[in-house]
Amino acid sequence: MSPSTASARAAPTRATTGPGRPLRVLGIDPGLTRCGIGVVDVSSTRQAVLVHFGVIRTPPDMPLEQRLLLIGQGIAAILDEHEPHAVALERVFAQHNLRTVMGTAQASGVALHAAAARGLAVGLHTPSEVKAAVTGYGAAEKAQVGLMVAKILGLEEVPTPADAADALALAICHAWRGAPAPAAPPAARPAGALTPAQNAWRAAESASKRRLGT
Repeated sequence: MSPSTASARAAPTRATTGPGRPLRVLGIDPGLTRCGIGVVDVSSTRQAVLVHFGVIRTPPDMPLEQRLLLIGQGIAAILDEHEPHAVALERVFAQHNLRTVMGTAQASGVALHAAAARGLAVGLHTPSEVKAAVTGYGAAEKAQVGLMVAKILGLEEVPTPADAADALALAICHAWRGAPAPAAPPAARPAGALTPAQNAWRAAESASKRRLGT
């Protein structure tokens, strides 16, 4: 079973390369039932252009491990198709509904894993940081955020559902708050070469063995 998504696209699929190229950011609004995704290109002058938005959906009656698998597959497909330079993720914070916050945290872990496996840096932003970045007011309502996202991206309508608009707001926030500029395209890795994330894991594993004297 593949993840259910709704999407729109308004820019080239692949991130551009060369001097002055925009920063491409994937924003992720984590959730088990609806995981919002949004990709934008942001220039050095802060001009933002829509690339893609959508929602990865999983049914509530599906086993948890299967829901997380579908979310992971959906995020991986977006990462591989649009090749962002960075990922922005909503920071999980305490809520009264423990079940909701647990599901959000689990979906966040899947997103973090997918980004790390591709050597991508992840920026974590609180809802108030995102609201302040796109509306100028950290306690703005969701509707205000959606309206500003549409205005920033030059859209005639607010992206729906709200999870997708939130993901786009995350991506814009990350770019505007000083995300690193895209690096020059790396040389192709030899067959069998490790990714940056795999190298980091191997180094940590070696350090742990040395401490244990093995």
